[in-house]
Amino acid sequence: MKRTVYKVVKKRLEEPRKFIQVLFGPRQVGKTTIVTQLLDELNVPHLFATADDIAGIDTEWLRTTWNRARLEHQKNPSADFLLVIDEVQKVQNWSEVVKKEWDNDTLNHRPIKVALLGSSSLLIQKGLSESLAGRFEQIYITHWSFTEMREAFGTSLDQYIMYGGYPGAAELMDDTQRWRNYIRQSLVEATLSKDILMLTQVNKPVLLRRLFDIGSSFSAQILSLNKIQGELQEKGNLTTLGGYLNLLNSAGLLCGLSKYSGNVIQQRASKPKLQVHNNALMTIQSQKSLDEAKADTAYWGRLTESAVGAHLLNFSKSEGFELYYWNENSKEVDFVLKYGEKVVALEVKSGTHSFNEGMAVFNRLFSPSASFVIGTDGIPFEDFFTTNPMDFFKI
Repeated sequence: MKRTVYKVVKKRLEEPRKFIQVLFGPRQVGKTTIVTQLLDELNVPHLFATADDIAGIDTEWLRTTWNRARLEHQKNPSADFLLVIDEVQKVQNWSEVVKKEWDNDTLNHRPIKVALLGSSSLLIQKGLSESLAGRFEQIYITHWSFTEMREAFGTSLDQYIMYGGYPGAAELMDDTQRWRNYIRQSLVEATLSKDILMLTQVNKPVLLRRLFDIGSSFSAQILSLNKIQGELQEKGNLTTLGGYLNLLNSAGLLCGLSKYSGNVIQQRASKPKLQVHNNALMTIQSQKSLDEAKADTAYWGRLTESAVGAHLLNFSKSEGFELYYWNENSKEVDFVLKYGEKVVALEVKSGTHSFNEGMAVFNRLFSPSASFVIGTDGIPFEDFFTTNPMDFFKI
């Protein structure tokens, strides 16, 4: 269980102030579980409704659900009441309805609190910015960290690097093929079909799926969209590929990190460094077992760097720092973190000791606040994966 998030949500729901609480993040990270367990603990009058698996859902469903909450609230009108809508992004024009009904409750002094849950950050953020300014607080629920997986399931570091942080798949790690089937069918396919293809305009769904498969297999590697296009054997618009990569990122699957340069325009035009949000998404592209993966030192090194990147990426979502990479010719720094005016450089070493000339050049060019080596001759991996990256900015 995500204890920190649980405590934050609990505190907000118990406060007398009336804000719309918005919990969003990838599928199967515990959004619904957190709220349902809180409902049991708080023992507050509530109505829980979900838009998942309802075909052609429209605004009338949301209005009717809200009226049901009001009817339930009338049984004890002086007490608080909580309305929870799960997978709210699947309701057409949901933010406009929420704004209208919320304002109606506020005008009529109804103490109905609202929690909205969603698994598409792109659609959630769009709705919030269009209609609900000043009415909401948001919490991004990330993929599970190593610390959370270890506390809940006894996951070892090697298991975490190999299998990532999907709590629903934890019990299947001893059966690699069954585990892969679960990740692909219950998580990846559900995300692609329900959170992307059903809700957004995708003219080439096959291309989107192939981009995910190939992009995930290259996690923690820098590839131009032209190179990806060649791998896909697709003569399409590079803008389309970039748009599809943004959709995969919004769904918590795969993103493209920009090159750090200190110049926003140059960063946006750079080759992306592909990075999965959860290492399971890279591992399912291979048929290797855990022992086979560890025996292949080159592959295990890529898996480890990808796991480091996923750890940083998820914390960047919850903590608000920016995440980049840097390279110049053959010189490279694996990850660059930026928070306010502070910059931190990180290099990942999973093999024998070697001097990183890239770090020295980066330090000379950008004078970062701090720089660290993760792994060999640096911060041990187990220490890194149990560290909040915000601590690096305190040096």
